Amino acid sequence: MDDLRIRAATGADTDSVLAFWKDAAEGTSVSDDRTGVSVLVERDSGALLLAERDGELAGTVIAGFDGWRCHLYRLAVHPRHRRRGVATALLAAAEARFTALGGRRGDAMVLDRNEDAHAAWTAAGYAPEPQWSRWVKPLR
Repeated sequence: MDDLRIRAATGADTDSVLAFWKDAAEGTSVSDDRTGVSVLVERDSGALLLAERDGELAGTVIAGFDGWRCHLYRLAVHPRHRRRGVATALLAAAEARFTALGGRRGDAMVLDRNEDAHAAWTAAGYAPEPQWSRWVKPLR
């Protein structure tokens, strides 16, 4: 994993991140557009973490902290880079960010149907909380 570099995204990464998510992420979100990514990067410049290998985008995770809880979104690894430690490195970087910010608990949004992701999150020490359900409302 010596050739893997983790860094925070900048505004210049917006288009490559959106293209990457089309190839590597399962499903899309209402905020998967230029405005959504730009606002995220402008509001919290350290939240969108990118993993690069040999100059190529290999993975992403959004590590947002609202002052109360640490939230993980869009953990995605390109199929060519899977099973090579990319997700592990991204989660370690996200957790280090949370600890530095004073966060004490991380939660992740994971699609119910994505069983491969369930295994990855379990291996990283995360577990579902069946007593909670997720309620959402689009704001547009």
